[in-house]
Amino acid sequence: MAKTEIITKIKPNLDISEPHFYKVFYINDDVTTMEFVVRTLIEYFDHSDETAISLTENIHDSGSAVVAVLPYEIAEQKGIEVTLDARKHGYPLQVKIEAD
Repeated sequence: MAKTEIITKIKPNLDISEPHFYKVFYINDDVTTMEFVVRTLIEYFDHSDETAISLTENIHDSGSAVVAVLPYEIAEQKGIEVTLDARKHGYPLQVKIEAD
């Protein structure tokens, strides 16, 4: 008797979409210094000095501000890194992410 072999061809899914983006927010508080906020915006989000200062003033005046819009994994990682840095320096800075 002849052996029958079944070959299954799998079609690759070429429908690749762009990653979903998330807004990264800094929430104002009365303890975290403006210098620390400016430094983190420059260090973690690659903002220029001028942009970082402007964003920091906006956070202070409005209570919060979007500091970046990034793919989910990057937004989450940067939020964690900033939060850990803030806690290490004794600041209660809150970083939130939200779908764009």
